[in-house]
Amino acid sequence: MADPARVKPETSFNDTSTPAERSKKSEGSGDGPVSGSTSSKLTAVQTNTKEDKTKSAEHTAAGEEEEDGSSSLNPPPAKKLKVEQDKKKEKRQKVDEDEIQKMQVLVSSFSEEQLNRYEMYRRAAFPKAAIKRLIQSITGSSVSQNVVIAMSGISKVFAGEIVEEALDVCEKWGDTPPLQPKHMREAVRRLKSREQGPNSKHKRILFH
Repeated sequence: MADPARVKPETSFNDTSTPAERSKKSEGSGDGPVSGSTSSKLTAVQTNTKEDKTKSAEHTAAGEEEEDGSSSLNPPPAKKLKVEQDKKKEKRQKVDEDEIQKMQVLVSSFSEEQLNRYEMYRRAAFPKAAIKRLIQSITGSSVSQNVVIAMSGISKVFAGEIVEEALDVCEKWGDTPPLQPKHMREAVRRLKSREQGPNSKHKRILFH
């Protein structure tokens, strides 16, 4: 039988932690009650954290409100341009509607003869093929259909101005319609004198 004094206590080889770790474990696993100062410190830290979170949330909300207010007061350039275009479009539509109404009132007050003359005026137009050939002969290059339509409209307006002035000349000279070539020539001369017609006189250039 072995001597009890010689028997050494068996060491546990399962615990491989260092002395420092064992001391921390022993401190952490202590069953003693937490002191009052430690609990008060924890409560103060939690309160400060909650206050910081509340302040940060308030600042964030205030910043968003300021951004919304600034965006409503100063809209982006693209949005501002779109609003201006919409306003111009509405204004243009309103003007067109007013002109249409005025024209309807004017046409409704025409006599039968005036209405027939107005219909002939609306139907009259220069042949686009002839206008295109004339432009190409002057410029020496081909032109688009839009240019031909624009020149036809301008020519029609100019011819209307000449006829109107020729009627005034005929009335002033005491003649009766229909118009004669002398009335047309005098009308063109008057328009040129008022600089309302094209100057067809050729000017010789002395120095190049």
